[in-house]
Amino acid sequence: MLRSNFVLIFIVLASLVLPATAAEPADIYSTAPARGLLLVANKWEHTLGIVDPEAGRQVAKVTVGVNDHEVTASPDGRYAYVPVYGSSVVGQPGSDGRTVDVVDIKARRVVASIDLGRPVRPHCALFGPDGLLYVTAELANSVDVIDPDTRKVVASIPTDQPESHMLVITRDGRRLYTSNISAGTVTAINLKARKPVSVIPVSKTAQRISISVDDRWVFTADQTKPQLAVIDTESDQFKTWVPLPATAFGT
Repeated sequence: MLRSNFVLIFIVLASLVLPATAAEPADIYSTAPARGLLLVANKWEHTLGIVDPEAGRQVAKVTVGVNDHEVTASPDGRYAYVPVYGSSVVGQPGSDGRTVDVVDIKARRVVASIDLGRPVRPHCALFGPDGLLYVTAELANSVDVIDPDTRKVVASIPTDQPESHMLVITRDGRRLYTSNISAGTVTAINLKARKPVSVIPVSKTAQRISISVDDRWVFTADQTKPQLAVIDTESDQFKTWVPLPATAFGT
């Protein structure tokens, strides 16, 4: 059994939308800095919510493409990158998204739409230490790599598994890990070589994924039983299960 103590924190974030009043018009936030704001993907509304957490209110809402499941901010806090998944949910019929919308957070508007070149249902987007944007491409069984300066896809890394849904990246940029929903696996990718080095069986279904602050362990919840899988990032192999009080969704 793993001897380290794991503290698991499950956080649910919901945007608080309050109407503007005569004393507090909505545009008083138009000159607010981009930093310190919370970005919320409003999936069924097809919008990006921009929330001031200190004021406890949504200060802007930007219309994006159909079904924005996830969002990430650029390291400088200037832009939000919103993968446009399409009208479906995972594994179900519907439209297949192929773009990532770029929102200028301060200007509160979409300033670009990055075409991934084919319908892939892009889902999770994260910046790596190298400054590149990594986006899971579910229908392509891959992770697309985007140069944010040119707003072009510069590489596509295979995961060798269907429905690669979420991803995490080590802080040294050495490894990237994806959770692959219907396969119930985690793929470990060598980012320098841009190729998979291990496919790790976990359960029948694997949804979300996270990584410890020291990059030593990767976690994903078993979607069929109340347990959390722990993956050793040194060996890129399954290590142990952590029992949970109930079946978990996120980590």
